[in-house]
Amino acid sequence: MIRLDDVQIFVQTVDAGSFSEAARQLSIAPGLASSAVQRLEKALAVRLFVRSTRSMQLSEDGERYLPHARALLVALAQGEQALAHGRGALSGPLRLSAPSDFGRNLLLPWLDAFQHAHPELSLQLRISDRAADLLRQPLDAAIRYGALSDSALVALPLAPGNRRTLCAAPAYLARHGTPSSVEELRRHNCLRFVWGEQVHERWRFTLPGGERTVTVSGDRVSDDADVVRRWAIAGEGLVYKSRLDVIEDLAAGRLVEVFPGEHCEPAPLHLVCAHRSQLTPALTRLREFLQARCDALLATRP
Repeated sequence: MIRLDDVQIFVQTVDAGSFSEAARQLSIAPGLASSAVQRLEKALAVRLFVRSTRSMQLSEDGERYLPHARALLVALAQGEQALAHGRGALSGPLRLSAPSDFGRNLLLPWLDAFQHAHPELSLQLRISDRAADLLRQPLDAAIRYGALSDSALVALPLAPGNRRTLCAAPAYLARHGTPSSVEELRRHNCLRFVWGEQVHERWRFTLPGGERTVTVSGDRVSDDADVVRRWAIAGEGLVYKSRLDVIEDLAAGRLVEVFPGEHCEPAPLHLVCAHRSQLTPALTRLREFLQARCDALLATRP
């Protein structure tokens, strides 16, 4: 018979990369973690890991079994949350991924308020500008900008009308002038960020005459979009980012818009999960909460 705690330890070991780290995270002895996986292997009659004296990696059978093990744990958590929802409370883990700028500057205080309203929730937050693999990583959902490349994922809109905005600090514009056309961006210092594995340096605009794309350049690039926003505030160049990410900077005068908002590229914000079975009461309520916060913020646009 398969024990649920053995399945949990197997998944934790995969995510942690070793028995010792998984045991540390679960506050158990390393020997117990190893024994649990061996017991699961015996129950399944397969080898889940290929072990050597220096490394450990999933076997082919382990790769095949992993998504089912994750689904089993998700189903267990959903059952617990359904019971809690029947009692009028949200509980259990809530595991999210979010982009750096939105995550640090907007999402963090919003999640504080959400968790204070639902204190039985346990929050796990991953901040990164690399797209999380929702099929393999232990996440309930991710917050993402833009259209989804993987149509198999489920995307719930948070700010469908959000757009990018081209902006710079007043000090930069005073030194270098304000560009009046897309073509003039080629002679400006454009601050770029890395999304996934690519530098975001092809800036698209929706102009009265049609869509235009310009390849920009500059002396700074970072894999953290929040760093790029800070460079722009410091007067180091032009930045082309989601309005949500810079709306407070625009309102405070730290940044100034260069082109009209309707000329800038759409940047819809979504709450994304791997499949609809993951739409727990907690995620549904979180989506409603975040959508209301985004709507309220965009309604105050300067």
